[in-house]
Amino acid sequence: MTASLLDRLPEVRGDYGEAVPMARHTWFGVGGPADVIFSPADAADLGAFLAACPADIPVLPVGAGSNLLVRDGGIAGVVIRLGEHMKSISHDGDIVTASAGATDADVARYAARNGLAGLEFLIGIPGTVGGGLRMNAGAYGGEFKDITIRAHGFDRSGTPVTATPEQMGMAYRHTDAPADWVFTHAEFSATAGDTDTIKARMKEIVGSRGDAQPRGVRTGGSTFANPQDGKAWQEIDSAGCRGMVIGGAQVSEKHCNFLINTGGASAHDIELLGETVRQRVSSGGGPRLRWEIRRVGHLAEGQPDPQQPGPQQPGPQQPGPQQSSQTGGASHDG
Repeated sequence: MTASLLDRLPEVRGDYGEAVPMARHTWFGVGGPADVIFSPADAADLGAFLAACPADIPVLPVGAGSNLLVRDGGIAGVVIRLGEHMKSISHDGDIVTASAGATDADVARYAARNGLAGLEFLIGIPGTVGGGLRMNAGAYGGEFKDITIRAHGFDRSGTPVTATPEQMGMAYRHTDAPADWVFTHAEFSATAGDTDTIKARMKEIVGSRGDAQPRGVRTGGSTFANPQDGKAWQEIDSAGCRGMVIGGAQVSEKHCNFLINTGGASAHDIELLGETVRQRVSSGGGPRLRWEIRRVGHLAEGQPDPQQPGPQQPGPQQPGPQQSSQTGGASHDG
């Protein structure tokens, strides 16, 4: 299948990879293979690819893989990875321009070095600019819609697109931008500031994140968006899910809005654990939590649907000892 797919793809200046395990490209460290991965040489290469790629071939842009769960059956079609060659960051006065493959943290550090304030919160989002635009990522009092002037990219046909936050309908952890848009870069608004003050705020954010969130483990970041007038972790904790385990997946005991691959998890373990948490919360009178982690791809052969837990599914193990509740936490993409 991959060979015939490659035969149908256009010539590019970037790179194609065949049957690449997505576990290599996600923070969870799980996921089946992508039929093809395409790393464009630059924005022009990306636009030319989209214009020439047959419309029936699905394409999926992927960033750092920090807020992404790829199912065990892998991804059909072409995964576009912008991180390899599209990482440039520059500024003109108080406007910062960053490519979609640049990490949010690198944008924050660039702004700090150049005495530009207002982007400090990006240091707490372990994703890329493209992913942040897609989901209006945010953390520590800021979100992408607060700083974005314009976002640029291509639609599935390779036609250039440009939009403001209002035109994209940016809202809490959501945008209405068409699903087939692939972002290439964006302009962000900053203000002149004192470099030492900016760096001090960033250091504070990094310290807060380390204190509140699990570190040194495989996790996809914040799992569920906060419900209106509440915190997802509080709902999860109240439902008795802190420390819950299914297979190799566990609800973090340090911050229970994080799911962890303890070493041998499958994507199915992680998704089933998340769905079990959602069910426990809602059946106990809480809200139906909304996934913040993006789940893509298809199940491996024989795997039951994790969104329909039943007797054929492995049940959760008893949660471990309760630990003190944690606040804070970044909401972010890949």
